[in-house]
Amino acid sequence: MAENFDPTDEEACGKQAVDALKRMLSLQELSEESGEQRFTAQTLNRESPRIYGGQVLAQAIMAASHAAPVDRPIHSIHGYFLRPGDIDQELTLGVQHLNDGRSFSTRRVQAYQDQQPIFSAIASFQEAAKGPEHSSPMPQGLPSPESLPKVSDLVGHVPLPIARAISYERPFDLRHVEEPLWLSADPDKSPTTSVWFKTFDALPDDPTLHKAAIAYASDYLPVEPGLRAHGKHWLEQGMKVASLDHAMWFHRPARADEWLLYVLDSPSAQDARSLATGKIFTAEGDHVATVAQETMLRLPEYREVIL
Repeated sequence: MAENFDPTDEEACGKQAVDALKRMLSLQELSEESGEQRFTAQTLNRESPRIYGGQVLAQAIMAASHAAPVDRPIHSIHGYFLRPGDIDQELTLGVQHLNDGRSFSTRRVQAYQDQQPIFSAIASFQEAAKGPEHSSPMPQGLPSPESLPKVSDLVGHVPLPIARAISYERPFDLRHVEEPLWLSADPDKSPTTSVWFKTFDALPDDPTLHKAAIAYASDYLPVEPGLRAHGKHWLEQGMKVASLDHAMWFHRPARADEWLLYVLDSPSAQDARSLATGKIFTAEGDHVATVAQETMLRLPEYREVIL
């Protein structure tokens, strides 16, 4: 996909990336196998030889939703990244029906490559219900997303393939409220970060697709609060990071093609793992989703310990 992008036309790059996102989230159903509904999925993001974890998470949401009752939208998913995914291998997803109760349905979904699971999750679905409501307030006094620089403004000039990829080949426009960690560390070492995000182009009016797209974007950032807390940045030599798990709760409807605010913090890091929790808000202040993720965070100064 990378060779088709022309960095001189950022608008075209964004639209192509969103088109690729839509194709990645459009699954092809196969015949049932071993008690699972089976689907094939595409991998179009090629930032690294490994499949981006947010892609498999989003595709799992789409697969599980295809196998759930149409009147019960997904409200949560809890998944583990078991093995690194290979961008050049065929990717299939299998969904097992675990339970259909009076109000809730539960599905297990696994992503496979070479007949081995690389991702395993359980998703829960619920029909609409009335009940008590409250939510977290959105942080106040933050700059508008339009007033903040784009990723391409910050690293589009850096002569590295990964800098070009994150600047021009991602489907989401990310605008950091704090100074980003692309090239330098946070001098304050604060374990928090806030980022505005939305797709570069419009998405279809499919609530499940928007949830999957939001989940896709939610995996970009959970490692950042841990990096900030320990004075690290994305180009740190010898650092290794990888998503270990990902839990997500969808509270209220939201569109991934309209500005959303992602507020994250890291309450703990230990044993080469960093935990992050995040809340996602609409521009109007509605709390629409909550995320929790633990990330492997291996830093070069501890190499003698982990070897």
